[in-house]
Amino acid sequence: MKVHGACHCGHITYEAEIDPEKVGLCNCTDCQMLTGSAFRVSVPAPSAAFHLLSGRPQVYVKRADSGARRRHSFCPNCGTPVHATADADDPPAYSLRVGCLDERAMLPPKRRIWCKSALAWAQNVRDIPAIEGQ
Repeated sequence: MKVHGACHCGHITYEAEIDPEKVGLCNCTDCQMLTGSAFRVSVPAPSAAFHLLSGRPQVYVKRADSGARRRHSFCPNCGTPVHATADADDPPAYSLRVGCLDERAMLPPKRRIWCKSALAWAQNVRDIPAIEGQ
């Protein structure tokens, strides 16, 4: 599936080919901190299928508990997290942030990981009063 992505201010734009069956939701504490939210939803795009169209992301390198290093890329203007990769100049894949994709409504997660770190209150929000707009 072809997807189109951008940061909030539009400085960074890109397109990629992804497999919608590989969309995942991560509950790890790193994803909570890096998004400022309860979890992160992402989908991998092979390097050859990812094309940066405009802008140049700022990069933050995070060392995981395992010792692995990951490059987290975000817009230097608006701060939107855009993708993550292995800490390599030619990474095998880009982990795209689904919230940045125009097609996000068609990309529900197919799996959840790091559930031991999941915030209990974020697992079912159906009973929270809802307002259509603000």
